[in-house]
Amino acid sequence: MLYRKRFDLLRVYILSGCILLFPCVTKGQNVQIHYDTGNALYREHKGRPLLTTTVEMFKPDRWGNTFFFVDMDYRSEGIAAAYWEFARELQLGKSDFAIHAEYNGGIPYVKNAFLAGATYTYQNVGFTRGFTFTPMYKYIQKLDSPHQFQLTGTWYMYFNAKKFSFTGFADWWREPGDCGDFVFLAEPQGWVHLNCFKGIDERFNLCIGGEIEVSYDFAEKDGLFLIPTLGVKWEFE
Repeated sequence: MLYRKRFDLLRVYILSGCILLFPCVTKGQNVQIHYDTGNALYREHKGRPLLTTTVEMFKPDRWGNTFFFVDMDYRSEGIAAAYWEFARELQLGKSDFAIHAEYNGGIPYVKNAFLAGATYTYQNVGFTRGFTFTPMYKYIQKLDSPHQFQLTGTWYMYFNAKKFSFTGFADWWREPGDCGDFVFLAEPQGWVHLNCFKGIDERFNLCIGGEIEVSYDFAEKDGLFLIPTLGVKWEFE
């Protein structure tokens, strides 16, 4: 559950034009709370924290955009783990390409990682769907073989006058370890945007939904796991 990255703010890096045109579904900052079912579904995840909070921010400017998020996992005695990412993109003129730089890190078992690459972004004319693709060089500090790579894809889709959204990301990277040389992580999310329904104040920025964490050889867990969550999200103006 830790490492919830990128979308829904959305790490698909929604362009500034989309943010300005559709404020009812694309806020610059949000806070999420997720109830995790991994502890109940898999014996390999016994003791996995039940709650995760995520704070995200996406800020476009004339040169590109800045994104970060912070995840915290909670047990009854307090915070069990924390993870954060910070990314900066510099737009290449008026093209669909941007230079990408990123940092990943966390506790208790996440090594510092520094990434650099390029992002391609596609969005349709109505800004109701789009995707990004980012190939990156990845330097993982204190790893025996620190020079690695990562491929990241993100997507978003809105339905029924922006009342519903389907968003997410997928990461595939090389990080030799006990479970193998490659790691896969994806987190598709589905949200109901309450402020887009008739009769609800447009400033009531609460969303309900959740995600499915799809992982393979991730976080020292060998094999494939599919872990649903139930979540709520508040989007700030």
